[in-house]
Amino acid sequence: MTSATSSSPSPSPFQRFLQGSLVLQIAIGIVLGIIAGSLLPEFSQKLSLLGALFVGALKAVAPVLVFVLVMSSLANHQKGQQTHMKPILVLYGIGTVSAAFVAVMLSFTFPVSLTLVTNESSLTPPEGITQVLQGVLMKMVDNPINAISSGNFIGILVWAIGLGLALRQASDNTRRFLADSADAVTAVVKVVIRLAPIGIFGLVAGVIATTGFSALAEYAQLLMVLLSAMLIIALIVNPIIVFIRTRRNPYPLVFSCLRESGVTAFFTRSSAANIPVNMNLCKKLNLHEDTYSVSIPLGATINMAGAAITVTVLTLAAVNTLGIEVDIASALLLSVVAAVCACGASGVAGGSLLLIPLACGLFGIDNDVAMQVVAVGFIIGVVQDSAETALNSSTDVVFTAAAEGRWGDQSDS
Repeated sequence: MTSATSSSPSPSPFQRFLQGSLVLQIAIGIVLGIIAGSLLPEFSQKLSLLGALFVGALKAVAPVLVFVLVMSSLANHQKGQQTHMKPILVLYGIGTVSAAFVAVMLSFTFPVSLTLVTNESSLTPPEGITQVLQGVLMKMVDNPINAISSGNFIGILVWAIGLGLALRQASDNTRRFLADSADAVTAVVKVVIRLAPIGIFGLVAGVIATTGFSALAEYAQLLMVLLSAMLIIALIVNPIIVFIRTRRNPYPLVFSCLRESGVTAFFTRSSAANIPVNMNLCKKLNLHEDTYSVSIPLGATINMAGAAITVTVLTLAAVNTLGIEVDIASALLLSVVAAVCACGASGVAGGSLLLIPLACGLFGIDNDVAMQVVAVGFIIGVVQDSAETALNSSTDVVFTAAAEGRWGDQSDS
């Protein structure tokens, strides 16, 4: 008697792609991008369109995701359920100040002087911390439609939190609709994230083909101090903070976040674009949605350890170049100012680099000289900004998990 069991059809190549390890696929995309950019530079410049489309898709879906998910989470939040937001904010603050302090110590140990460039940036830096904070406050009262369309995550958070709290009194059907909407947007985000290997392949190929790394040779020492500080924070300071908070081995969590969040953020160079990636990772780590739906977009705006390092190192490089003596009290003050500046970086056009003149003002450095230091920052930005974003974004997930005191399966599956 013949068996009636029929073999299931083999999965198509596209299905195998969707079911495969995303981290492995991204690694393959990086290697192929380096090869293509090195061997076929002209063709690889056209491939950069793939990267631009991927980053554009992430940036397009991130504001909608944050708005809908935060509003839905708050509207459907059950009374008495802990969200761990207070310890997360404390960890964000400790991490950012620690990053600035480490940058100060490294800059004292390995002082860097610059050959300042002659071209000044046409961008206008903030005139003081008051202006930075004022910019953040104005972002908070932005029109909700404009906030979503322009990617103003501070404004998006304010409106989502306000509406979410108000909708707690809505009918069950309304709150169910919000939950279904959040699920629908999340499904779209998953599709975009699965395209990361193709997008990163295009990004890497385009970067290698157009810039390479030869232009960074003159600024190797400055870049070494910056990257060393970021590695110390990522691999030493952050694990210590996590261990003190959880009394668990922090490195499985840290390496998981660097691998699955940091790598993507390194090539997208956008904390906002990496919000969907981080939320997907939080879900994979079995963290509470009510917590990470707020902490991740909030971290993308205020948890800026990498920015604090950039502001501190480049400011002290300007100080060393001009031969200004800095005592320990001034250095500690710089750490605090850099941390505050970093928290407002997302509210300033040009990101962390344009906050350097503000910090330079502590030492009486002329704005024209400070803007030349900013120009140096743009020159090394191809690596500096990527590493800064990778540290900022991956740390958001690290501290969110640490605040809960637990995290789940960290495998690649």
